[in-house]
Amino acid sequence: MRLRLPRWAAVTAALAVLAGAGTWTAVAQDDPPPVHRADRMLDVDGVRLDTSYFTGAGDGRRPAVLLGHGFGGSKDDVRAQAEGLARDGYAVLTWSARGFGASTGQIGLNDPDHEVKDVSKLIDWLAARPEVLLDKPGDPRVGVTGASYGGAVSLLAAGHDARVDAIAPQITYWNLADALFPNGVFKKLWAGIFFSVGSPTGAGSPASGGSPAAAGSPSGAGSPASGGSPAAAGSPPEAGAPAAGASCGRFTAELCSLYQRVAVAGKPDAAARALLEARSPSAVGARVKVPALLVQGQSDSLFTLAQSDAMARTLTANGAPVAVDWIAGGHDGGDRETERVERRVSTWFDRWLKRDTSVDTGPAFRVSRTGGVDSTDGQATLRAATADRYPGLTSGTTRLALGGPPQTFTNPPGGAPPAVSAVPGLGGGLSGLSSLGVGLSLDFPGQHARFDTKPQTEAVRITGTPTVRAKVTSTAADGSAVLFAKVYDVGPDGRQQVLPAQLVAPVRVEGAKAGKSVTVTLPAIDHEVEAGHRLRLVVAATDLGYASPTVPAGYTVAVEGPLTVPTAPGLSTQAAALPWWVWGLPLLGLAATAALLLTARRSAAAPAPAPDLAAVPLQITGLSKKYKGGDRYSVRDLSFRVEQGQVLGLLGPNGAGKTTTLRMLMGLITPDEGEIRVFGQAIRPGAPVLSRVGAFVEGAGFLPHLSGRENLDLYWKATGRPAEDAHVDEALRIANLGGALERAVRTYSQGMRQRLALAQAMLGLPDLLILDEPTNGLDPPQIREMREVMIRYAAGGRTVIVSSHLLAEVEQSCTHLVVMDRGQLVQAGPVAEITGSGDTLLVTLGEAVPDALVEKIGALPGVGSAARADGGLLVRLDGLAPTALIGELVRLDVPLTGVGPHRRLEDAFLTLIGGAA
Repeated sequence: MRLRLPRWAAVTAALAVLAGAGTWTAVAQDDPPPVHRADRMLDVDGVRLDTSYFTGAGDGRRPAVLLGHGFGGSKDDVRAQAEGLARDGYAVLTWSARGFGASTGQIGLNDPDHEVKDVSKLIDWLAARPEVLLDKPGDPRVGVTGASYGGAVSLLAAGHDARVDAIAPQITYWNLADALFPNGVFKKLWAGIFFSVGSPTGAGSPASGGSPAAAGSPSGAGSPASGGSPAAAGSPPEAGAPAAGASCGRFTAELCSLYQRVAVAGKPDAAARALLEARSPSAVGARVKVPALLVQGQSDSLFTLAQSDAMARTLTANGAPVAVDWIAGGHDGGDRETERVERRVSTWFDRWLKRDTSVDTGPAFRVSRTGGVDSTDGQATLRAATADRYPGLTSGTTRLALGGPPQTFTNPPGGAPPAVSAVPGLGGGLSGLSSLGVGLSLDFPGQHARFDTKPQTEAVRITGTPTVRAKVTSTAADGSAVLFAKVYDVGPDGRQQVLPAQLVAPVRVEGAKAGKSVTVTLPAIDHEVEAGHRLRLVVAATDLGYASPTVPAGYTVAVEGPLTVPTAPGLSTQAAALPWWVWGLPLLGLAATAALLLTARRSAAAPAPAPDLAAVPLQITGLSKKYKGGDRYSVRDLSFRVEQGQVLGLLGPNGAGKTTTLRMLMGLITPDEGEIRVFGQAIRPGAPVLSRVGAFVEGAGFLPHLSGRENLDLYWKATGRPAEDAHVDEALRIANLGGALERAVRTYSQGMRQRLALAQAMLGLPDLLILDEPTNGLDPPQIREMREVMIRYAAGGRTVIVSSHLLAEVEQSCTHLVVMDRGQLVQAGPVAEITGSGDTLLVTLGEAVPDALVEKIGALPGVGSAARADGGLLVRLDGLAPTALIGELVRLDVPLTGVGPHRRLEDAFLTLIGGAA
């Protein structure tokens, strides 16, 4: 709804330091507490900046937060976070940077004389607001945060304006020259994407809906939330670079000239490096001394973990309080952990802006580890490892001997075909290709050298940057070499290999005519190498994401020592600083267990325990149940097994037999045939092992005349277990019922009853949770929170079985699936295996391709068909391996930016139950 502007706002606008055209509006959201938003165009040095100002309910002065957006986005991308911070008690100002959104001006890549100075003007404006807390006249208490482009400006603002009190930059750069020209090699694909975004008509422009920049902004086409890939927006410089003298759209002339020079030359010059370095936070790093929460992405070939490492080392040396958080996703996609990160940013500002010393800002170092526990397929789970100090990238090194003689290979003419590894936008989407049993990476014969370690006798966790000493010899006329080093995790068969996070380290070697020894620093990763696996160092002459020399040359590479890998031994996976619900939420319910304990009937004789299944949460064998009074089966010959740490989704259409299966599992009804064993014990009504099982079903029963708290107390007393085992405090925090906890349950809404049932489900922390439609009655934020909790809770060793009709939630929450139809098992296995089992791949493109090229792809041996689709091409395989398809596409000069399975869980589900049509 739209509200009339309060008089105080009009008066303040008239007195504002920055006068500008436009009118103020205030918008209050329907959901309490209300947030007021005021939009205004501010005139800053002849440029009009589009701003929004958010305040929550309450009187009195409060700290302020400046919230920047990602490259290619606008202030609208961060509105939701701004509203959340306003509700948390901050005055929040968002703005569209120069050249983006409705703001005028040209893009200067955070030029200190323009974009950074704009931030100081915005701080001036905040200092004049009557609701903003001041440290002294003209000096508001202010923090700055943002992702990508907005993250860099937060660091720059702290270095240029002493009034900034705290910062929280996310997935951003410390030195932009190092990011785009790592080790003197031109990162051509990402640079092409940047300048496509700046073009008013380019594929990557916001107007076209293809902005990759939004990998740094929640709602852009390239953001994980939208399912898009930043790579899909741009094209390599060969296709998308402007011709000499051409316009670069909204970029300043000097940046346009820089890009043209480097794109044509294929390598950076000194002037280009100097310009980008002058606009980088590293240029003012010695002056950044405020508390900093540094959030960096692991799936990020644009701004790698090395960028945040340089930030952390410099700021720590300056004496600033620093915390480092490595999230699972990044510019290449993957899980950006948006809700958790935003909560941590708010807590960080609570500590350093509100000066609340009672808040826990979290560990000094945290890394989100993907891959889950050993019993999963390595996907769809997230768990945390923490340390009380940032270990850096070289802590606790282990040396692994590399085998292999010196090897000679060639750089092909024109640098084509290139090897495939670091393709923008694909690092976070590897799970799709893994589900096909292949890796995305591709190294052409004769264009690379490789050296293997021996198989590992025990698992090795790499956390940081591996290094190796190598001797390089080049036949190039100038004696130089451009190489691309990467480390693969190779399976026991010696063929299956995975490139962690799709990252590669470019290396430029000068003066190698007679041979030159160099230390190669490989990309920083957090990756576990399982026992029996080996590491493979590959040094290639080309890479799709980078510019290689166009003149052919021969290179010889010999390793001169072991592969040194950091292990960061001080990390703990106990995650003591995680939010309460990581340990507290056994997810959604014990209500049916209460009914079971009160009404159970014991059978005469119990089958003997199965010792070999004592550690297996659930095994169902040949389970069948007929409908009453008939011969038809509701469940027939059902068998599956659930391991510790899994989150298993039970899916099927209405009448598939899901609820009947769960009721038999809870001991509420007896199967006609078959057996259910939980931790090796046979299930029967009243079986003792059911004390280790928690269950939540729709319609949990409560005594309506008692309060919520009294119902919980009564339930736990009925179990006969000690009061200290109930974990009541955790349950009440999860329920979040506030004062309603003391009211009679008959006054509760459906959502409140559901939350009370969730609190009851927590009591006792059962080892196996059975959840039937747990999200009914919950709003989207609560659903998302429970999704994260389920994954983390299972990663701690407990097991969850969930039946839900929300396929999108199941796909994001569950590690494994059991699909039923008409009472029978249709398919069981890891989520990625089921969703990726189709034979149709989606090939995303950097630019449109002609019909003739589409026909060539469709005519390839082993390809059934190729057709245009939203986002690229749909290629149906008929015998050709996905890896081979990538090679063929590169050979045909297809501007591919991504290859992955086409099916979502919904598609797979409908196909499995025969409803795809």
